[in-house]
Amino acid sequence: MASRDDYTSKEAKLINQAKRELANGMDKDPVEKLRLMCYAKGAKGILGLARAFRNMDRNGDKLLHEEEFIDGIKQAGLALNADESKYMFRRFDENNNGCIHMDEFLNKLRPTINKSRFDLIERAFQKMDRSGDGMISAKDLKNVYTVKYHPKYLSGELTEKEILGRFLEHFDTSCGIHDGKVSKEDFLNYYATISASIDSDAYFDLIMRQSYKL
Repeated sequence: MASRDDYTSKEAKLINQAKRELANGMDKDPVEKLRLMCYAKGAKGILGLARAFRNMDRNGDKLLHEEEFIDGIKQAGLALNADESKYMFRRFDENNNGCIHMDEFLNKLRPTINKSRFDLIERAFQKMDRSGDGMISAKDLKNVYTVKYHPKYLSGELTEKEILGRFLEHFDTSCGIHDGKVSKEDFLNYYATISASIDSDAYFDLIMRQSYKL
């Protein structure tokens, strides 16, 4: 039976591997370096960057200018220097119009996931998004996520409220952005990184089905 603690340990391995690669190869391409920096923060890495970008996007057009892009990377706590950030921005500014589309950038940065895993993530999100507006609140998440398979719940060590609280912390970020909402993009960014830490499609399938009663 899959437990959250089990795949948390797999996430820890991904974090440690990313840190080793960063330490052993500082001459990496800036995009790969940024990806590894995100992995080194675990599932919150790309999620935090996405939320930082969203916070920079004042008018909601999902377009970031160079200054906003650099500020977003800093806000997410990712240690790229100014030259690396500028190089990355210009590399993704394919139209040379002085801005990049944040979703297109994050799609290239995010770990690749196959269709079966993507479908499971999407089904889990849709189950919680009862209003169909593409955004769920913490209360929605509490009403759907089940803790009955969690070993610490079974042993009586933690209550349902405590376990749910710990789960919800995974959608908070280290850059101080706590809006009480989880977008579909947030959810996908989080589980795409979790997916990268799990080799077996069957095990990922089991985790998602048990956690969200799919």
